[in-house]
Amino acid sequence: MQKAGKSLNFEVVMNLSPENSNSLISNILNFLEVNAPGVTIAVVTVLVSFGSNLVSASDRRWFNQLHRPRWLSFEILIPVIWTVILICGAISAYFVWEVEKGSFRGWSMMAFYLVLEIVIIAYVPITLQSRNLRLGTWIGLIGFGLGLSLTLSVGHISNGAAWLLLPYLLWSPIGSYATWAMARINP
Repeated sequence: MQKAGKSLNFEVVMNLSPENSNSLISNILNFLEVNAPGVTIAVVTVLVSFGSNLVSASDRRWFNQLHRPRWLSFEILIPVIWTVILICGAISAYFVWEVEKGSFRGWSMMAFYLVLEIVIIAYVPITLQSRNLRLGTWIGLIGFGLGLSLTLSVGHISNGAAWLLLPYLLWSPIGSYATWAMARINP
C-alpha cells in the first residue's frame, strides 16, 4: 500500500501540466509570503543558536572536568530545557511581530529579542573560552535582566508573548546559580 502511495505521488508530480506546476509554485510562494515572519524568526533563532558551538574540544574538556554541586543531577536535561526556551522565545517574537508588523516598535522588539538570544548563546563560548565561571554567572544575570525587561515590554503588546518568556525567566536564575555554585567549588 505504501509503495502505491509513493508511486502515485511521484506520478502526480511527474504529470504536472504547466498550469498545475505554476499553481503549485504559486501556492508555495503564497505560503512563504504569508509565513515569512515566522520562518525568518525561526531561521534566525536556529542560526544564532549555532553560536554556542563556537568552542574548542579543549574548552569542552575543561568544562566537563569541572566539579559540580551534588544537586546538579539534571544536567543532562539542560539542552532540552534550552531548546524549549528558545522555541518559546521565537514564538513570543512571532506574536509580537503579528501585532506590530513593520512598525518601528515591531522592529525594535525584534532587535531586543535578537540581543537577548545573542547574550543567552554567548554564555557558552565566552565562559568556556575564558575558562571563567564568574564571568559566565554575570552573563547569565545580564541575560535575566534583559529577559525581564523584554517580558515587561512585550506584556503591553501581547500577553501571550510575555507568558512565553516565562520559561526563560524561571530557568535563567537557576542556570546562573548553578554556574555560580560551580565557580565556588572550582576556584
